Amino acid sequence: MILNGFALVLYLSGVLPSSASIFNFPAPTIDCVEAHRVCSVEPTCEALYRGLELCAEDAAVSPQAEQLASECVERRDALLAKHPSLLTCKCQRGFRKEELCLRIYWRVRLLPGEEELETSPYDDMLVDTHMASLVAASSFMQLGGENQCLKAAQDCGLYEKCGNLRSEYVLACTKPMPGTNRCNQHKCHRSLRRFLERVPEEYSLGVLFCRCTDTLCGERRRKTIVPSCSYHDKEGLQLNCLHQQSFCRRDDLCRSRLADFLNNCQPSHLTASGCLKDSAGLCLRAYAGLIGTIMTPNYISNSSADVSLWCNCEGSGNQWQECLKLQRIFTHNSCLRNSISWMGSLGLLPADITQPPAPRPSPLVQKDELLKNNHLPEHNNIVSTLKLITAHHCCHILNYLSDLS
Repeated sequence: MILNGFALVLYLSGVLPSSASIFNFPAPTIDCVEAHRVCSVEPTCEALYRGLELCAEDAAVSPQAEQLASECVERRDALLAKHPSLLTCKCQRGFRKEELCLRIYWRVRLLPGEEELETSPYDDMLVDTHMASLVAASSFMQLGGENQCLKAAQDCGLYEKCGNLRSEYVLACTKPMPGTNRCNQHKCHRSLRRFLERVPEEYSLGVLFCRCTDTLCGERRRKTIVPSCSYHDKEGLQLNCLHQQSFCRRDDLCRSRLADFLNNCQPSHLTASGCLKDSAGLCLRAYAGLIGTIMTPNYISNSSADVSLWCNCEGSGNQWQECLKLQRIFTHNSCLRNSISWMGSLGLLPADITQPPAPRPSPLVQKDELLKNNHLPEHNNIVSTLKLITAHHCCHILNYLSDLS
């Protein structure tokens, strides 16, 4: 009975797809850093792992000879035979040792010259449990017929961590480097990732996917990630999409975020959500995970929710079709399109997604009211507090969103 009850909770949270049997529980996953720690205790295992590290370093300098590549394959096979947990381990997005974990994940799976983006290095079980709260937050933003992206920015500003980290990335993405009129895109991307990884999704995804019905709101939404720095450069030059993807694959973090997106936003006509995994929440998080990498996507206009990479297919030669396929993963993806449109459209959600709980007021407001009255505030009190605090706490962010050209 307890097992069935736990399975029902997972099903209602969206962790289990609607077609899954409640008895088919996946095996617990181990973190790759922990799997490597266990390996490092054994000298033979550690030596094999270090050998794979050398293979990657040598290949980064020059192409490997056939004999050397064969030796690398033998080292990998011997390593995984002794420590299979290195093959089944996963990582957590935003954790302190994420980049170390991803380095271990890819070193034991891919050798130089191999390409594998079909599987995600991230553990889905811990991230697909808040879909109901995300829908609740987005539906709450639609009350009153106001500019929902402005409302999302105000809600973010009232939550101290959200407001501070949003101001941080706006500053990083708008401040020119000394002696130039160009921003520091590396710092901009890093600050954007910090915002998306450390701010609760009710706020961060609310800002990214706020629902718009007019171009003023759409323009605010399009400028949320400061696209003049994070999305494209001052000259407006575009890389070839395949070159952009190639650069991404050389970086463990970018390659991981791209693999996560391709895995969790894979379209399917067989599910209600249009996603193969039947989870809009996983797709939205995977899309947000790309922001702050060289593969940063964004809205292409202020009049629609269509998104795209900042790249083109010029000069693709005989890889033209492959390049178009990469572009269409963003521009013609029914899973991604449905996931974005469902944020804030409670009535259009698939029938198997349960009704969400009532939306929560901002944590800062909750804390103040609890100290004063020892009870949660009513919605009218939240609105009053918003009007009093917004100008002081959010002015930098709102001025950017209003004035940035």
